[in-house]
Amino acid sequence: MHKTPNRQNLMAGTIRRLLQREAWHNIQNVIEKFYPADISLVMRELDTEMRLTLFKQIKDITKAAETLSELDIEIAVPLIQTLPEEQSGAIFKEMSDDDRAEIIAQLPDEFARQILNQLGAVESQDVETLLSYPEDSAGRIMTTEFFALRDATTATEAIEIIRRRGEEAETVFYIYVTDPLGRLTGIVSLRKLILTQPDTQLKDIMSTNVVKVDIHTDQELVAQQVERYNILAIPVVDESDILVGIITVDDIIDVIRDEATEDIFRMAGTDSMEIVYADNIWKIARIRLPWLLITLLGGITTGFFMWVFKATLQTTLALVTFVPVITGMGGNVGTQSALIIVRGLATGRVTMDTISKVIWREARIGILMGVVCGLMVGIIALLWHQEPMVGAVVAVAMSTSMTVAATMGAFAPTFFHKLEIDPAIASGPFVTTSNDIIGILIYMGTATLFLKYVF
Repeated sequence: MHKTPNRQNLMAGTIRRLLQREAWHNIQNVIEKFYPADISLVMRELDTEMRLTLFKQIKDITKAAETLSELDIEIAVPLIQTLPEEQSGAIFKEMSDDDRAEIIAQLPDEFARQILNQLGAVESQDVETLLSYPEDSAGRIMTTEFFALRDATTATEAIEIIRRRGEEAETVFYIYVTDPLGRLTGIVSLRKLILTQPDTQLKDIMSTNVVKVDIHTDQELVAQQVERYNILAIPVVDESDILVGIITVDDIIDVIRDEATEDIFRMAGTDSMEIVYADNIWKIARIRLPWLLITLLGGITTGFFMWVFKATLQTTLALVTFVPVITGMGGNVGTQSALIIVRGLATGRVTMDTISKVIWREARIGILMGVVCGLMVGIIALLWHQEPMVGAVVAVAMSTSMTVAATMGAFAPTFFHKLEIDPAIASGPFVTTSNDIIGILIYMGTATLFLKYVF
């Protein structure tokens, strides 16, 4: 069936043809009509040389800065390193502090120092301050461009200040109110400010119940706060409650996307750094190998236990038929439970206060699914091999292993979370491998007991 190309592919194809024909005037017209976000999407579809050529055609420095901010970091870093020093400096001057810090953090030290030297003293200091905070913290992703006014400021004065300095702030949806020491005391929405009587002071209309985060708060927790309270920006304070920056919703969207990508990669037993090393198969292999080796060792361990129970298998060879079924179903059930818990922990819907209830729920689900699947496969085993012992063993083992797998799948992420290790790494290879081993032990143990005491 013919597949209609999407808008991104059509735009990339058009730009590619124009670049090949060196139709610079037409390219300028296209760039003028495109948003920075559109240009960044097109650049992802181009090779390195074409990206650089297209980026150099963006004559508007503000648009170039916005485009660079929209690009994935693994594309933006090599691109900025190929630009002339003057051009790169001019572009960085137009960027917000948090976007500057994100890119500069990935640049070689010497090149980063050159960029900082081209910025003004204030901008350079702001970037270095952001870079001093831990990676993935609120302090690293915040911007220092915001409105903070004293509580005695009137509504008329505040509106006049916004008119004069509106371009300096990243957003003016909220006005933050501080005391003489710079401590955050309240917040006023722009809507409320406009609808207030002119002579009213901010302290009379501000909300003192402010949702805020500390500079060391993990960015994932920041995203949860913004999502929970449906706000467009969240203030960041230091240990003394002094307002030092804000995090806007566009940065939160990036955090949510990055965290989701990271979790998905880790659940698959790999790492989001694969994107950076897209063309380097050796580095990608080094990222994937550790988890694959763990899976390999798990498989060997499973084989060892089957060898230990070789007497049982030799007595009733039909038991071999259902080894893949027992291990496969246990692995699948465990992975499902692990994914539910990892996602719940990531979104804040599962906490350490509620985790015991969630694990018990997953255990009961495991029991229910285990009984249903166990009875079904037991009947199949009986009809297939005409041996009651095989049917009974398979039914009991399937029910037990699925129950244990569901419980372990829920418990493993919790255990890692308690140790302050990303729970996403507990999924995929870890849960599947451990449940393979446990499933074989349950299956062979059940078969041995039934042969000895029941049949």
